[in-house]
Amino acid sequence: MVHLGIHSKRLDSEEVVGMVKKVKVRTPTGKVVIRKRRPLPKRARCARCGKALHGVPKLRPAQLRKLPKSRRRPSRAYGGYLCASCARELFREKARSLS
Repeated sequence: MVHLGIHSKRLDSEEVVGMVKKVKVRTPTGKVVIRKRRPLPKRARCARCGKALHGVPKLRPAQLRKLPKSRRRPSRAYGGYLCASCARELFREKARSLS
């Protein structure tokens, strides 16, 4: 088992290979140490067309929870789920079906 920091889950050594990036960090005492950093996840995608979503940060879930709600995703309807063009099309379809 490998422990990657205080608040991270424990992983088998096979899972860690290729998943962690080694980064050199200078400590306040001037010593250079190697720390392991997990890579950022892929960009959030539109559920309808698959385009990358604008306004959705590319962070791990634990880091995303620490952000204020206004920065997690756009505040419009279907923000963080559909891109702007797909949302616009959906609104038009719904408006046409009502009338």
